[in-house]
Amino acid sequence: MVTDLQEIFSTNAKNMKKSVIRELLKLTRRPEVISFAGGLPDPNTFPVEEVAEITADVLRRDGASALQYSPTEGDPKLKDELIAHHEQEDGIKLSPENVLITVASQQGLDLTAKIFIDRGDPVIVGLPTYIGGLGAFKSYGADMIGVALDGDGMRMDLLERELEKLARRHEKPKFIYVVPDFQNPAGITMSEARRIELIELARRYDVMIIEDSPYKELRFEGDAVRSIFALDGDGQVIGLHTFSKILFPGMRLGWIIADEAVIQKLVIAKQSTDLCTPAFTQAIVAEFASRGLLAKAIENVKRVYREKREIMLSALDEYMPDLPGLSWTRPQGGLFLWVRLPEHVDADELFYEAIEQNVAFVVGSAFHCDGGGRSSMRLNFSYPTNEDIVEGVKRLAKVIENHERSRRRAGDVIATP
Repeated sequence: MVTDLQEIFSTNAKNMKKSVIRELLKLTRRPEVISFAGGLPDPNTFPVEEVAEITADVLRRDGASALQYSPTEGDPKLKDELIAHHEQEDGIKLSPENVLITVASQQGLDLTAKIFIDRGDPVIVGLPTYIGGLGAFKSYGADMIGVALDGDGMRMDLLERELEKLARRHEKPKFIYVVPDFQNPAGITMSEARRIELIELARRYDVMIIEDSPYKELRFEGDAVRSIFALDGDGQVIGLHTFSKILFPGMRLGWIIADEAVIQKLVIAKQSTDLCTPAFTQAIVAEFASRGLLAKAIENVKRVYREKREIMLSALDEYMPDLPGLSWTRPQGGLFLWVRLPEHVDADELFYEAIEQNVAFVVGSAFHCDGGGRSSMRLNFSYPTNEDIVEGVKRLAKVIENHERSRRRAGDVIATP
């Protein structure tokens, strides 16, 4: 072993940080802990029997090709299914040259960062935003600029202010990263008006948009909003997608849609990463979709998660203490909601108090590139059982109540002469 590994690690490697969520999840593995921390799908929604049958059929019929290397660009049959899916869902017309199959959407984030970001490049993200995006961009040395959200998504007045600041310094961000549908972590959806305004700003300042869209199909209520990609139609947007949330994550399959020139560069980047996405899993999912089972599976997931969301919202309404500044979002779809705590409550500290009471969440600071968000938390409702959602909210409410009671007692002691 060399005497000093740190001396020979690359700058990129030195910039890599452990995932806060993955580290926190280690503390939640005890069976008595009810975890709202992960973003895991409900395994009861997995179409196991259908996949077992299809897997056997694929092996019998196409085993030689399914167990072989495949094109870096992806299985042509799966790409055709995805092209049809986008046209039906959002009216987007794509060619195979506009689609790249990836090892889930996290690889899409990494490849996108790889082809665009040089060390020190500015990148605009939401406050808060998906931690996987922050990790990917940070690992390539991006200088992330956070823009706050409100109930309609990223605030365009603040975005324009940041773009103008950069323009005055003769700089521009490599891209604007958004999760517009049932955002992870906040659960909010960017309105169509905001999406159009975002496209207009991106065109005016000549900036790409990365639209991360793992949850768009999981709408429980309200009218669907067209994707930023569909509203643009001019190559300004790169769309990242995954089967992990709409079907199951074990196949590790996702895809990118973009202008052909972008896809070509992503293909080259992918070739030096893993050569190709597994042919076997692509063949299984392509066959699954071709039999009309994907739409059926999505409807089932939506039904299950709609019920779980309602249970969590009802439990929060019933059991959370009435404190100034304590509130939560009411998402119309997806897997998460966002809790805002009173400003004096530090969720990073509260997390360990919650673990002692056998309930877990993800701290809001993990989703902020600027170190903020300490008085907030993300709750997941897709994975816990209905019963655990209610019991977990009860425990969490008690943790917050006890925290407030202890704070008041400490204040009383300090105030006593």
